[in-house]
Amino acid sequence: MARKTKYIVITGGVLSGLGKGIATASIGHLLGSKLRIIPIKCDGYLNTDPGTMNPIEHGEVFVLDDGGEVDMDFGHYERFLGVNCKFDWNLTMGKVYQAILYKERRGDYLGRTVQLIPHVTDEIKKWFRAIAEEEKADICLIEIGGTVGDIENELYIEAVRQLAKEEGNDNIVFVHLTYIPLPSNVGEQKSKPTQQSVKLLNERGIFPDVLIGRSEKPLEPKIKEKIARFCNVRAEAVISGENVKTVYEVPLRYDADGLTEILHKRLNIYSPPRTVRWRKLVNNILEPSQEIAIAICGKYTKLHDSYASIIEALIHAGAHNDTRVKVDWIEATQIEQGKISVEKSLEGIDGVIVPGGFGTRGIEGKIEVIRYCREREIPYLGICYGMQLAVVEFARNVCNIEGANTTEIVEDGGEVENAVICILPSQEKIDRKGGTMRLGGQDIMLKKGTLTRKIYKEAQIRERFRHRYEVNPMFVPELEKCGLVFSGTTPEGDIMQVLELPDHPFFFGTQYHPELLSRLEKPEPLFRELVKAALERKSQATG
Repeated sequence: MARKTKYIVITGGVLSGLGKGIATASIGHLLGSKLRIIPIKCDGYLNTDPGTMNPIEHGEVFVLDDGGEVDMDFGHYERFLGVNCKFDWNLTMGKVYQAILYKERRGDYLGRTVQLIPHVTDEIKKWFRAIAEEEKADICLIEIGGTVGDIENELYIEAVRQLAKEEGNDNIVFVHLTYIPLPSNVGEQKSKPTQQSVKLLNERGIFPDVLIGRSEKPLEPKIKEKIARFCNVRAEAVISGENVKTVYEVPLRYDADGLTEILHKRLNIYSPPRTVRWRKLVNNILEPSQEIAIAICGKYTKLHDSYASIIEALIHAGAHNDTRVKVDWIEATQIEQGKISVEKSLEGIDGVIVPGGFGTRGIEGKIEVIRYCREREIPYLGICYGMQLAVVEFARNVCNIEGANTTEIVEDGGEVENAVICILPSQEKIDRKGGTMRLGGQDIMLKKGTLTRKIYKEAQIRERFRHRYEVNPMFVPELEKCGLVFSGTTPEGDIMQVLELPDHPFFFGTQYHPELLSRLEKPEPLFRELVKAALERKSQATG
């Protein structure tokens, strides 16, 4: 008899931004490595995906191997669970309505009136079950985006209420993440917001089995008892979600407070924990023996979530080098406008990353930073746009190619004399923005004898991409003649994927996004080596 999939539904209350994604990922991590655990995220917005949203509004767009552009919470899922997620695991109301309208036009509803209930809720439940069946999931984690009471997530909440009735209480657990304030004028934790949030959930027919209370400090026994009394849960099922120094502590704190045992008993499951090595790496994050400063030079620096995966990849690399990586932020437009000099902005910096991005704002500032790193031998990693701009800088200042630039500036009315970066041939006739870039996992061939091959220790790797532009093949021979090495290409050799400067301590550019595959237990090799190079630079400067 096939094993029945169990469901864990995670909702949020009181206010947004409490960290449901981290909580969901941590719960999955605690359930062990022997179970097939599949995360599903339900977003209320009408976009079919977040690919066209401004990172400052929505945060980082996380790209999956299958080319899906999804919510940044999927980065947490992959890093904590060790799974490669799929695009279908991210529901948006845009996707759901799109599916409903397609079926209505096709005549699937046989002329009946199509309604939010039952048709939309049935579609949502069907989606959950299809994923569970296709993936042969032991457990499906279902995170409901937003806050209880938001109109955007009402249909998801109704759908999981129905799901619980249909699947049976032994096969589903509701976890509610809420907020426990600690007003400075009274000096004690307050439960009233949680009581009201749970009441809203109860009014929708859902009675949570576990409450996780986000708070500045661990929940006191008396506040747990009070919450249990008024929210109809056992006191031991009120779990502390206090502030921590690193998100990688969260599953360890949940486990210490008894959450793992509660879930195992409630769902009648058991899987050995995977926390031994994790705990050692967390200790390295909390108590490192060294510290370096890495600058991220971009144009979305007002919202650090725009570069969430890069920050996490630096944490992973730091943990494996027993080093705290302090991130400094450089706004490229400030340099471009002359409000701050490159020398001043990179003062005390041990390494630099220029990440991906779009558009022309700030690119001349980034190019100045790249030139400074190349000439002053500061460890440098350019990602996607950061690689392309490294090519532009090298073409201008080493190859002396007058007017070298990217054709991306043409979109903003600019002109390019020598387009060392040009649009991909496959992108030339595309007039839609959403989901049309070169997206997802692609194979990369690494050239023998290069530093990149030495770092990855493989002749072929697979990484994730999100781009429309490439290094212009017409200029590759001239760039190589001047000393730039393209150490990674497509299997056909037609698209340049990795560049390096062999005579530089560490100067690499990748057309792919290496940060998307980094994990705490398995850091991305280029990030790991960037941290090593930065440590070496700092050691030489101080020794």
